[in-house]
Amino acid sequence: MSATGKKIHLGCGKRYIPGFVHVDLADFAHIDYQHRIDRLPMFEDNSASLIYSCHSFEYFDRQQAKEVLAEWRRVLEPEGVLRLAVPDFEALIKVYEKFGDLNRVLGPLYGRWAVPSSNPDSLIYHRTVYDFNSLQDLLIQNGFSEVRRYDWRNTVHKDYDDYSQSYVPHMDKDRGILISLNVEGVKE
Repeated sequence: MSATGKKIHLGCGKRYIPGFVHVDLADFAHIDYQHRIDRLPMFEDNSASLIYSCHSFEYFDRQQAKEVLAEWRRVLEPEGVLRLAVPDFEALIKVYEKFGDLNRVLGPLYGRWAVPSSNPDSLIYHRTVYDFNSLQDLLIQNGFSEVRRYDWRNTVHKDYDDYSQSYVPHMDKDRGILISLNVEGVKE
């Protein structure tokens, strides 16, 4: 990863990570660009070394996902890293099998989020779900290589609790089930 390229945090919501440019529809003081994350006209081609999107990619359906990845790929510099965190379907099945409680998986599967903005009716919903194989295939088909899982503990944003660190039971990071599928790929 380049030392000079910018780091962009897409769909950051209320989470602020120092050193990142923050883009979100929400209206929070740390947001650098209050804008949709599927179109990034404020960034030049090949201008970012890292794009991080934590639990925002699943708000696009499978057809939209290809267009979104093309736009994010445009902004990434050659060999730049796209780091995604999305609800992990395989892990959510394990949670349901272990606890037998649908309420533990409804939020990650069908997330509904009221976007804090000037429009009080701004609601967004999860439109798809991924397991590792489906997300890996999607990334490879859309110009990314070296697609692998990443450990949130080994990232520049490890000290900023976000959904990439989602466990069931909540916050049991030692014995719980990680329900976030954390995957990154390199722009070819």
